[in-house]
Amino acid sequence: MRLGVNIDHVATLRNARGGIHPDPIKAAIISEKAGADLIVAHLREDRRHINEDDIANIIKSINIPLQLEVAPTSFMFNFAIRNNIKKVCIVPEKRQELTTEGGLNIKYNFNFLQKMLPNLYRNDIEVSLFLDPDIENIDVCKELGVNAIEFHTGEIANAFGEEEKFLINKLENVIEYAATQGISIRAGHGLNFDKTKKIINIKYLEELNIGHFIIGESIFYGLSEVVKKMKKIIG
Repeated sequence: MRLGVNIDHVATLRNARGGIHPDPIKAAIISEKAGADLIVAHLREDRRHINEDDIANIIKSINIPLQLEVAPTSFMFNFAIRNNIKKVCIVPEKRQELTTEGGLNIKYNFNFLQKMLPNLYRNDIEVSLFLDPDIENIDVCKELGVNAIEFHTGEIANAFGEEEKFLINKLENVIEYAATQGISIRAGHGLNFDKTKKIINIKYLEELNIGHFIIGESIFYGLSEVVKKMKKIIG
């Protein structure tokens, strides 16, 4: 299973004081050396953490793929094309949110995606959609010709006991259905060591993208050690 390390919150900390420290590019390099399979960065429309210069410098500094998370807008799609981005995950955005609150409303964005996704495909960009684990979402993905989904695990991250078991079982069933449709499956949001251990054995799950927990835990144990531990957990 692949591990994607999201470095957004290194930039959040940098931007809290301004200046250049801590450097998200350095975090990307350390994560790669520690075993990350890809780096993930979300270029938000409000630029609250990662900015355009960060993206350009990350691309120049790492030898593993960069997955760029963007909102479904023409500007962001064109940015990905201009900067030769090879992996894009399309995510929802609200300016007032503290973090991504759920999956993309694929029905609301259907017409835009149907029109604009071919531009990404023509430029050899691998596209995934960040979605809530729902069978109906998978059927809409097939209509759009999307062959990769990252499922939002935020509800699992915040659930315990029977509710947690129910949500993990739901995720497992949805992933199994997605796999029958030939869709590549990833997951992420809110995962820590414990939650990761509870979902890593789900069949057909290929990749986990984790950021906030890894960056937060690295305050105490160091980024390299935390990435190594997470990579060991997911195998």
